[in-house]
Amino acid sequence: MSMTDSRVTELRKEIEDWVRGPGEEYAAEIERTRQAPARLRAELRELGYLRLAAPENYGGQGIPFSRYLELAELFSMSHASVRMIVHVANGIWRAISQFADDEQHRKFVLPQVAGAINVAFALTEPAHGTGADLRSAVTRDGGTYYLSGEKHLITFGVDCDYWLVFARVAGSTGKDGTVALLVDRHSPGVTVTAMPLTMGVRGTDHAHLLFDRVPVPVTSRLGAEGQGLDVALGGFLTPSRISVAMSCVGLARRAQELAVGYARNRVTFGKPLTARQAVAFALAENAADIEAARQLTLHAARQWEDGAPGAGALASMAKLTAVDMLTRVTDKALQAHGGIGYWESSPIERVYRDARAQRFEEGTNEIQKTVIARMIFEEGQ
Repeated sequence: MSMTDSRVTELRKEIEDWVRGPGEEYAAEIERTRQAPARLRAELRELGYLRLAAPENYGGQGIPFSRYLELAELFSMSHASVRMIVHVANGIWRAISQFADDEQHRKFVLPQVAGAINVAFALTEPAHGTGADLRSAVTRDGGTYYLSGEKHLITFGVDCDYWLVFARVAGSTGKDGTVALLVDRHSPGVTVTAMPLTMGVRGTDHAHLLFDRVPVPVTSRLGAEGQGLDVALGGFLTPSRISVAMSCVGLARRAQELAVGYARNRVTFGKPLTARQAVAFALAENAADIEAARQLTLHAARQWEDGAPGAGALASMAKLTAVDMLTRVTDKALQAHGGIGYWESSPIERVYRDARAQRFEEGTNEIQKTVIARMIFEEGQ
């Protein structure tokens, strides 16, 4: 057994114990208060869970991405806000580091990995989506950009230290005019509004951001003008889509666990539900569905690690497959509980609500199909 295998095995046991112990206590508190307490992030940071995937020379634990996903699956069995904190912290450093110069590495990457600063990924716009049609724009005067525009659905965008904002040079069109900027949360000219409460994923703050000629030093730009979407897509979105696919696997695993436990204990007409073929077959289908999605996700992860040219499309395949799997699994798991599963007193109710959010995170199913179709037609040429 290699040192990595040994460490991952140790972490799997440690994280599963935390998820089933303190994690459940935090889940109950978050559902009750609709807020993730500050001590949750502090505890996750203290335990080292927010720097699992970063390289050791960054201050991380150096767990390879495909092995980190084994741990991400476990966190995804916990409350959605727990999973989201771990997911963002273990991924956003990639988007910054791949284009960061030495000073930016010192100022942004190392503190983010250490948990000293929180960075929110700010791509999505309310009217123009998440790609080359960005309308947030900058004009330049000497060593300063002036940023104007609007963002929404920005996870952890209310309570953060910096936003990683994607915009374009005013007057440009397409990918070549895009820029990636690290914008200080306290910059003048920014209006931050907390978005309304969500159906699920309670406790994770989401922000609506309005920028009105916000000054941003040119030294806070990652890469060159025209590389903004390269920062967003290659550095964060591709591995993040793979990670979200694994979060679907973890959440489905939790739903299946709840359904199996209920079926073992529930007796109808003198027989446990496990003796009912309709229920047994539904849960058997779930088990096959979960494992298929898990293996596709791990394959996509390994291809991304190897720098394979089709990794972006594989990431979209994994997320599309895992999201659709999660929909089927949670629906069958809730059905196995009968009517009582629809009540908030049943743990499956929260899982069912949280599952629906995965259809939007890191791009809708329709976006994933667009990426996959593009790859298919390019190969055909």
